[in-house]
Amino acid sequence: MHFNTAGPCRLGDHYMLPASARIPQVRELVEGKHNFVVHSPRQSGKTTSFLELGRELTAEGRYCAALLSLEVGAWATDDPGKAELPILDDWRRAIQARLPPELHPPPWPEAPPGSRIAAALSAWAQACPRPLVLFLDEVDALRDATLVSVLRQLRSAFPNRPESFPSSIALIGLRDVRDYLVAAGSHLGSASPFNIKTEAITLAEFTAAEVASLLGQHTQATGQAFTPPALARAFDLSQGQPWLVNALARQCVEVLCSDGQAVDDASMVQAGESLIRRRDTHLDSLVARLREPRVAPIVAAALLGDDPRAIDTSTDDFRYTLDLGLLRIGPQGVTARNPIYREILVRVLSQPLQDAIPEPTFPWRRPDGGLDLPALLRAFRDWWRENAEILYEHESPPYREAAAHLALMGFLQRVVNGGGRVMREYAAARGRVDLLIEWGEERHVVEIKRVPPRHRTLERVREQGVEQLTGYLETMGLPEGHLVIFDQRDGRSWEDRLWQERLEHRGRRLWLWGG
Repeated sequence: MHFNTAGPCRLGDHYMLPASARIPQVRELVEGKHNFVVHSPRQSGKTTSFLELGRELTAEGRYCAALLSLEVGAWATDDPGKAELPILDDWRRAIQARLPPELHPPPWPEAPPGSRIAAALSAWAQACPRPLVLFLDEVDALRDATLVSVLRQLRSAFPNRPESFPSSIALIGLRDVRDYLVAAGSHLGSASPFNIKTEAITLAEFTAAEVASLLGQHTQATGQAFTPPALARAFDLSQGQPWLVNALARQCVEVLCSDGQAVDDASMVQAGESLIRRRDTHLDSLVARLREPRVAPIVAAALLGDDPRAIDTSTDDFRYTLDLGLLRIGPQGVTARNPIYREILVRVLSQPLQDAIPEPTFPWRRPDGGLDLPALLRAFRDWWRENAEILYEHESPPYREAAAHLALMGFLQRVVNGGGRVMREYAAARGRVDLLIEWGEERHVVEIKRVPPRHRTLERVREQGVEQLTGYLETMGLPEGHLVIFDQRDGRSWEDRLWQERLEHRGRRLWLWGG
């Protein structure tokens, strides 16, 4: 057995948690003959859980339950009739593989285009000796007229259940049905094609105990242990996101500790860094969303973090961004879903800047090999003055105001790559971005703030920054830190923007930099 990061998990081949533990409320909905929606971010275990639940319900003898996919209809966005035949062919193959022969449907009946799905399900429900329960996966794949047609067919035949239509149907995908209708250009209302849904369910991410349980299965099978700090780190880095948990564990046991030695905290940290650098398909599918018009303004606001009004959490766009799994609402505001995503979002957005930065030749190391951060920040200011206008012009509008933040983070990342690492904290309403640079045994703090184009003064931002940086240094137990303030007000010359100050505040030495 092994940790799975590609496709649904299979009993006997992969370590996995029981479906009944992840979706306990589904049985009650099935018993009540309800239709419902299940939405969670990609690769959070939806397909695995419902494949297993379908097997369990069928094996118990009361239902004919199966997971079927709608994905093969994705190409026919504007012609429902063309999508129906490949969907039904795919269903037939899946049914033959997953259900006993006595539960197979009769030949799909002839029906006009746009009604074949309903006709097929009606024929199957009438012929099946048990109530039919269907979990329809990848509903996100359908678009426009095809999506609306399928939903309308499910809606129109709903009153005929359970004798002549499935007793219970679940739509499974990334988003709630409300966003499906927005995507299809329709409005949700009393005539909605799927207003029969009882409720929407979101698969919870693994708890810390569930992470320990999953990784403990490997220990029981092989004897290779995960130390308590490693288990805690796995949860901290992933926040229980199922794919990340499996990917971290797999990197540890198959690459970093392949000799069977215990997986410790340092190995788990290294595994996280490997995932960030490697950006597997799952991670690439997330970052591809960063430039979407619905997503980019929300991510940019979370990255800047200085205006709590910049994100309206009541909008469909915000709910869509949450459903994608990019962000979450945390104690300090809207932020990245977990520390791994937090790093990847910034690195992806700052990568073009990193590529534009020449290999550093200035003396940024002290004679003892330590990091000379003041020299590094002076070098950045010189580079920023030469390149700021070009970078502002070339950055797309949603991230234009964040260009300075991304430039500094990209500059620091470029320098420390291979010899250290940069960890970030940012969230909407947090008021700043905090960077912790680890270089050997050294730890350095850099806080980034800005004076926005409107409504703020440098003095107020400086006062806030001094208090925030001092508090962060006290929390980290460090004696010294740096505050970088980008002045984005119109009409400010470089002579006004570029300044430097040193001071002591509550026993901490602070370097203040204008940019």
